[in-house]
Amino acid sequence: MPAHYEGTVLRSGDQPILDLHRPAGTAAAAQRDLLDTLGEYNAEHHARAGGSPALAASYELAYKMQSSAPEAVDLGKETEATEELYGLGDRRTQAFGRQCLLARRLVERGVRFVQIYSGGNHNDTSWDAHGDLVRNHTLHAGETDKPLAGLITDLKRRGLFDSTLIVWAGEFGRQPTAEYEKGTGRDHNAYGFTVWLAGGGVKGGGSVGRTDELVSAAVEDPFHVKNLHATVLHQLGIDPNRLTYFYAGLDQKLVGVGEVEPIRQII
Repeated sequence: MPAHYEGTVLRSGDQPILDLHRPAGTAAAAQRDLLDTLGEYNAEHHARAGGSPALAASYELAYKMQSSAPEAVDLGKETEATEELYGLGDRRTQAFGRQCLLARRLVERGVRFVQIYSGGNHNDTSWDAHGDLVRNHTLHAGETDKPLAGLITDLKRRGLFDSTLIVWAGEFGRQPTAEYEKGTGRDHNAYGFTVWLAGGGVKGGGSVGRTDELVSAAVEDPFHVKNLHATVLHQLGIDPNRLTYFYAGLDQKLVGVGEVEPIRQII
């Protein structure tokens, strides 16, 4: 997708967005005057030399972020009860809890897509358990279970649950057998794994599909990732088989070639 669709990276620490505040000693009026003057120079340059006005637009977007985003990412306005709901008082859950709480605040203010990430980039810090699977999954499940439950509870009590689709997914599952002759890690497995959805018009408390007796591959009601994409689009009110975007000279579909059905058993 074009660059102007890129997201903004938010962090779970005290500064969710880096460089969000204007420089010390710079008043809002002075910054506005500076940007207006800069915009005039850019317009003159654009009239003479052509080119894209994207740079000036990025300055303006940054200014708007500084005027509106600080309130959105200020978790200090939340009650103690809400902080407890998300596990902010527990060292184990506070980092992911801040992400979930921040996600709720963004959704509440009209942000249409929020992605939360659990885990790091290495085997010991991510869900990619090539080492000790039990220790790994116990760690990460312990970090995410309470904040996720808090997010769902909070969305429900604020009337946002039915209009917010939560998709909890990874790239793949784990093999049912050990990866090596010695050790308790598991390798990747794309043939049978679980994704769960909540809110947004999907049914709760049920499951679709079943794996074989070894839990190695889906054998009953198997679905491809494109069926998941079709389900998300359908719940957004978009026909997954008609939505296309122009890329690399082709009108491409998120769900690929052919007609793809959403997972209607969960709708």
